[in-house]
Amino acid sequence: MSNLRGYLGLIALSAALAACGGKKEEAAAPAEAPAAAAPAADAAAPAAAPAKIAADDVTTIDGTKFADMKGDAAAGEKVFTQCKTCHVIDPGVNRIGPSLHGIIGRKAGEVAGFSYSSANKESGITWTPEKLYQYLEKPMRVVPGTKMSFAGLPKGQDRADVIAYLTSATK
Repeated sequence: MSNLRGYLGLIALSAALAACGGKKEEAAAPAEAPAAAAPAADAAAPAAAPAKIAADDVTTIDGTKFADMKGDAAAGEKVFTQCKTCHVIDPGVNRIGPSLHGIIGRKAGEVAGFSYSSANKESGITWTPEKLYQYLEKPMRVVPGTKMSFAGLPKGQDRADVIAYLTSATK
């Protein structure tokens, strides 16, 4: 019976990771035991938080720049289908995520009626196309602690296309 529970737990975990775009990672091999035991204070120390990226920093992991891209709104609408589970472009309509209507030029964490994470509200970000391009690559890198569990859009062209779609569809 416990084997069945463990199996069902793995299935549930895999489904949850697939739903948010996450990837199951292989377990790392156990490290060799250290020669001396670590002091108790070190064992209780919290893991270091990811470094916060400045609100005006728009560097990407892949090194691409929004300025070097030409977005296609029609292609962006197709890419945006994976965002529709959580977001819509209708003004004033929030779902799991806030409405993306008028996102370009808006400050992060300011859609009325949506409960943002402190990390998002306190990020200092204004959503320029360049910042959104960086954020969509890997949201949790740009705003550590965000509630948005989406893994990101690794292809720069997909990000540029979504931004073209959001810009044209939410004017």
